[in-house]
Amino acid sequence: MTSRLIRALTFVGSLLATGGAMAADIRSPLTPEVQETTTESGWTFLFAPYFWAAGLSGDVAQFGLPEAHVDASFSDIFDHLDFGAMAIGEARYGPYSIFGDVMYTKISGQTGTPRGILATDVELTSETFAGLLGVGYAIFEDSSGRLDIVGGLRLWSVESELSFRGGILDGRSRTDDAIWVDGLAGFRGTYSITPEIYLTGWGLVGAGGADLDWDVAAAIGYRFSDTVSAVAGYRALAVDYSDDGFVFDVVQQGPILGLVVRF
Repeated sequence: MTSRLIRALTFVGSLLATGGAMAADIRSPLTPEVQETTTESGWTFLFAPYFWAAGLSGDVAQFGLPEAHVDASFSDIFDHLDFGAMAIGEARYGPYSIFGDVMYTKISGQTGTPRGILATDVELTSETFAGLLGVGYAIFEDSSGRLDIVGGLRLWSVESELSFRGGILDGRSRTDDAIWVDGLAGFRGTYSITPEIYLTGWGLVGAGGADLDWDVAAAIGYRFSDTVSAVAGYRALAVDYSDDGFVFDVVQQGPILGLVVRF
């Protein structure tokens, strides 16, 4: 692993597809049609695990190192993935909705040093959590489609640790981390082509701790039954964060796949 890849690994976890598939950052795109089965109380619920085969490109910096340009494919990222979990949830009552999205990834990589004096090898471990909580309101709805206006807050937490083995620095480690919150607003929509097939998409933009945070996607879904459906599409997410030498200015994009369970 080159030093460039070590720097890239520090940030790959933050946006890994991790981030997987449907952006609950705005709302689940998995609702197969506007007509919904409601509970006796009038609420509808859904839970959707997802997968996002995304690559990563942009500029990163950490541990006091100068900025490095990263251009990693999903296969490059997947080779160093230790664990990843992503899921979304939504509760809806009439035109109102509450939704959440959580993404967690842990990646690691190890490389030897040229001379082995300070250390014989160096290991990098990076953990990233991104969670969004938002609300929405349907500004248009008929028997075929719905358009929601949405807003929410997304929390980012990125922590990386360098561990040294052998040599003078044997047993020592160094940690660098950042936590920030961005406010996001935008639209999401769903349109039914047939009772089984539907289109969905969304767009969010905002800022806060980051100078810019945006998320767009388009997908097609298929309803297998009243409770189970699947979606496939394409998503792009970008964030531009920098503070005291910690730089995270990246774009992540790639195909998405998801499974939705309604109850």
